[in-house]
Amino acid sequence: MAQGIKKKGTIGILTGGGDVPGLNPAIRAVTIRALREGYQVIGLRKGWSGIIEIIRDKNADNSEHFVVLTEQIVNKAGRTGGTFLHTSRVNPSRVKKIDVPLHLKDSYKKEINDLTPEVLENLAFLGIDFLIPIGGDDTLSYGVRLYQEGFKVIAIPKTMDNDVPGTDYCIGFSTCVTRTINMTNTLRTSAGSHERILVLEVFGRYAGFTAMIPTMAGAANRCVIPEHPFEIPQLTELLVEDRFQNPSNYSVVLVSEGSTFLGMDEMMFRDGEKDAYGHAKLGGIGTAVSDQIKKESAKFNNGVPINIINQHLGYLVRGGDPDAIDSIVPMAYGNLALDLILKGIHGRLVVLRNGRYDNAPLDVVTSSKKLVDVKKHYNTERLRPHFKSFEFQPLFIMSGT
Repeated sequence: MAQGIKKKGTIGILTGGGDVPGLNPAIRAVTIRALREGYQVIGLRKGWSGIIEIIRDKNADNSEHFVVLTEQIVNKAGRTGGTFLHTSRVNPSRVKKIDVPLHLKDSYKKEINDLTPEVLENLAFLGIDFLIPIGGDDTLSYGVRLYQEGFKVIAIPKTMDNDVPGTDYCIGFSTCVTRTINMTNTLRTSAGSHERILVLEVFGRYAGFTAMIPTMAGAANRCVIPEHPFEIPQLTELLVEDRFQNPSNYSVVLVSEGSTFLGMDEMMFRDGEKDAYGHAKLGGIGTAVSDQIKKESAKFNNGVPINIINQHLGYLVRGGDPDAIDSIVPMAYGNLALDLILKGIHGRLVVLRNGRYDNAPLDVVTSSKKLVDVKKHYNTERLRPHFKSFEFQPLFIMSGT
């Protein structure tokens, strides 16, 4: 905090859910502006986990759970990817008995426990007046809960899936799209060399934006998305046709991790383990699609099966440094959050809508879903994006339903 400025209050900030490039620039923007406006900033470590682990004793060592932020700290991290505050998928309203902090085990003995009273007490213990959670709809849904409990919350949306309702853009999405396009183009050389069909599994549990936008940009011939269950014969015939038309004799499809083909009862999961928000880990749909395409391809290739290259992009698209958009938007979002605090406004989500920065009611996060508008943007016969006009559309065209 600048010398001579009387402290106006204390702001807490945390990052929850999966990491994305752009989190550290957002933390930096909030911190630098807040310090210059006369606020103290406390970084809560490991998402919502850090705040439930606090021991309310001035002599206790809580250094693993929070840190007082300075310009020196945030400037060092602000140009890098990931989150230096670390993250978790903890939901304080649904903490398993085994995960209850040791010092609280005598008070919370149910199989599933709501630790919200402890969160509120710990925020008061730290002297936090405003809380800025940065996360997807799961992380921010608990921010809604705290706001309903009377705490002052201003939220910042992030997720590679770009599926937080109320905003056209979430931190991390642009870098994800950029990496997906780059890696797809890298793998084209192998697909062409071996005359194969390239199947790439990408993120997207419920929304298909991470498959749709790269495909629209020319990275793939086809894409399949969670919003539309597809048929393997249909996809295979299209990919074989694309392969025949390509001088290098290959074709490419992007497969959202939450996609399903007709005949599947549910999404594909790696195991039965679920996080605190009830989500099982997805994985394997790319392999299943690859196997089915290879079997089916002989029908459209004179009886000869076509070999597949199957690649799960996974964490490669969420690691590393942010691109230009994920360096600029987080800076703007952080400053928008401080603008609201300075005006005494809370219970809001900072957003980008129709190319302009704005804010929306925080409960939009839990009151709606943001999905690809299939009728408007997805050709179910050709299994690829379609559009009639770009005039007056958002930067990434598809703002969701």
